[in-house]
Amino acid sequence: MRLIEDRLENMSGGDAHGPDRIFDVGVAFEGDGTIRSLRLRALDDVGVYPGRAPLQLGKPVGAICGPYQVKSVEYEAISVTTNKTSQTAVRGFGQAPTNVAIEMAVDRVAAYLGLDRIEVRRRNLIRADQFPYTIPSGSEYDSGDYHTVLDKTLDLADFDRLVARRDAMRAEGRLVGIGIATCLEPGGGNSAFEPLFNPANDTTTWMESCQVKIDMTGQITAIIATSTSGQGHETLVSTVVGEILERDPDTIRVVHADTLSGMPTNTPVASRMAIMLGGAAARAARKVKADLMRIAAHNFGVEVDALTYVDGMVGTGDGRSLSFADLVTIAHRKMHLMPPDMEPGLQATSVMQVPQGGTLPTEDGRVQMYPCYSFEAHIPLVEIDPDTGRVAILAYWIGHDCGTVINPDIVRGMINGGIAHGIGAALYEKFEYDEDGQHLSGSFMDYLLPSAHEVPDIHLVEHFTPSPHTEFGQKGAGEAGYLGAPAAIASAVNDALAPLGVSTSTLPMRMRDLEALLSEARARSETAAE
Repeated sequence: MRLIEDRLENMSGGDAHGPDRIFDVGVAFEGDGTIRSLRLRALDDVGVYPGRAPLQLGKPVGAICGPYQVKSVEYEAISVTTNKTSQTAVRGFGQAPTNVAIEMAVDRVAAYLGLDRIEVRRRNLIRADQFPYTIPSGSEYDSGDYHTVLDKTLDLADFDRLVARRDAMRAEGRLVGIGIATCLEPGGGNSAFEPLFNPANDTTTWMESCQVKIDMTGQITAIIATSTSGQGHETLVSTVVGEILERDPDTIRVVHADTLSGMPTNTPVASRMAIMLGGAAARAARKVKADLMRIAAHNFGVEVDALTYVDGMVGTGDGRSLSFADLVTIAHRKMHLMPPDMEPGLQATSVMQVPQGGTLPTEDGRVQMYPCYSFEAHIPLVEIDPDTGRVAILAYWIGHDCGTVINPDIVRGMINGGIAHGIGAALYEKFEYDEDGQHLSGSFMDYLLPSAHEVPDIHLVEHFTPSPHTEFGQKGAGEAGYLGAPAAIASAVNDALAPLGVSTSTLPMRMRDLEALLSEARARSETAAE
């Protein structure tokens, strides 16, 4: 027997929705736009079987004030169950809705004071010389240069010309807007927010493992325990091991352990693979490299510090050297040339703990939840059809900093996919029900997804602020794009609506909702004209 769900069955009960969250936000700010304090209340509908869904209200604690110098934050998180389809973890684990709330608040502060949205952000962004920076919840931001990334993004978009383009289109009677969002991507997370919800859960580690072997033929194999679903774990690990052992990554084999022989792992959640799997692979490879150096030092009769390692060849200052093949042969076949306290063969395993992890929250709830914080600045240009409410994204620019980039293609793929995901969250995707609880979006005729027609060309500029806590300075990138795109698109839509004196704070901003808002604005205008 087997059950084959149709789409309605899947979306009504078998699948799961993302955050369905209502925010109340209060802001205390100065006349120059400096934000002093935030008050956030989040009410999240987790559906019928919550599982781990309420924990998505916990991740924002680690970046509760975004990239801004906010001195105090009050955060009330409420999770409720209903008869809706269950909620599950979605890319970013609940951070994206909080980013929308924070960015909308910043835009409203700017509008209230009559200040430029970008200038208000400049005044509040944490400066490069302030890192490491501790936020009110106790988490420490590792590194960053937010002002430079923002400036690079503005330059990429040729912002002054972009504003002139928007204004010229508005003069033609078109509804055009520019969005701005500056957001953080916490990465490499541990389980520290779980004890915040349940003190009986004192888990303090989300480790990751890798084993590196060199067989007697010189073939390098890396064994990993985490399955990939398109993130490029194999490419990541072969690149890292190749970097340490100075061998061509294309010659390094990466295999997955089975469930019985697998090493400790905690899956790819929390933008953690570059940090954790990359870190474990680097540490295991360094152990193997150290063994190669010990073998060479023993044969040359010198200290390891007197040797050089270049492309797998180990040499001395007086011209003696052993090739990679020589060292591998000694390790596997020539025990008489091995150091007396060293086992034959070449293999090493590393089980890596989350940097700055391993501790429980303090009595007042302060905790280090993520070791690394990437930064992104988004600038989309959108146009709203005045008759239908359809939003078209005309152009999109993003500046991104995830520290040292191990593989640029993977990072750019994550960014592009994340922005596409964010476009869906901002404009299309919604599990909808009527007043009687009937599911109204049980097919892809009703539950809309962005296609290649709705996702524009994405223009990217990169910046690199290494993290002091990781092997190469790398940070997370798996949730990139999505954590800022909904906020940026909402900012652009409201900028387009601003000349009509209306705005929206509900996502997704679907055609019918915007059309109703535009009709209301026209009716108000006609009434005023009478």
